[in-house]
Amino acid sequence: MDTGILHHPVMLPQIMSALAPKDGDHIIDATFGSGGYSKTILNYADCFVAGIDKDPDAIGRAHAEMQVFGNKFTIFEGSFANIEELTANTPFSTPDAIVFDLGVCSTQLDQAERGFSFRQDGPLDMRMSKSGESAADIINSMPEKELADIIYKYGDERASRRIARAINNKRKEAPVIRTLELADIVRSVLPRQKKGHSDPATRTFQALRIYVNNEIGELYNALRGSEKLLQAGGILAVVSFHSIEDRIVKRFLRQRAGLSSQPSRHQPFQVEKKPTFKLVPQKPIAPDTDEINVNPRARSAKLRVAIRTSAIAEEVPSERETLNWRR
Repeated sequence: MDTGILHHPVMLPQIMSALAPKDGDHIIDATFGSGGYSKTILNYADCFVAGIDKDPDAIGRAHAEMQVFGNKFTIFEGSFANIEELTANTPFSTPDAIVFDLGVCSTQLDQAERGFSFRQDGPLDMRMSKSGESAADIINSMPEKELADIIYKYGDERASRRIARAINNKRKEAPVIRTLELADIVRSVLPRQKKGHSDPATRTFQALRIYVNNEIGELYNALRGSEKLLQAGGILAVVSFHSIEDRIVKRFLRQRAGLSSQPSRHQPFQVEKKPTFKLVPQKPIAPDTDEINVNPRARSAKLRVAIRTSAIAEEVPSERETLNWRR
């Protein structure tokens, strides 16, 4: 069955232009999902692709649909935060390119039982790996103040305290365990949105998904891992869909390219480090109007591309770098 979004990987022409696959290349698709990028890359050049995904459903799709490519394709099951460990002692330990699509896979949204969607009723789950604490566990056990902090921090939701208070009042009556139940709670305390605006529950669901899957920490570790793996001249391409993840990618790449703000002259002397990436271009690439018309999911996408230099990657991130990702 054609699910529409499934057959329209976001910003595919721009991705292929950035990666420019060549025969013999080894390329990592760090967010395999439905395999859209991997299939296109393998059909473009006589190269090798490794997919990474921690979703058991995505791993199943890879085994079922990618056999046609034989030994040209490899799938690694696990988090892209562990990209170094997953690819160690393989031909992908020094890749020519790494690509990330940070959006939620459309098949996850389409399956109500996965609990990602506020438009379909299902268990309040949201676990990409199907293990660990679920969104329901968080909603029903976390103190109100901490819950409000999560909704604000990971959802950029200004009404986070009002939403957390409503959730707390509701869970005193009975546990909140269904997606539509949570969505209705959020909608009940927010103004009705005008036609064409995003659903009031969008930011709260985003925040819970990010927290449940530790997406901020995993993204940062994945970027650092990619920096260490890529050989000189290697390409890093990252597609993001919301301001929080794009902020992390932007800050990481600008800092690594030597484009971040300079430290105060009053701070202790710091050794200048050579840039490990060159941004091409410095600003993000946006989807064109034709793609947005065909695939509305692309409207908020941003593609950032960087070329790895020969400089040695830092071994340990600074405290400022890890704590101030929201800046």
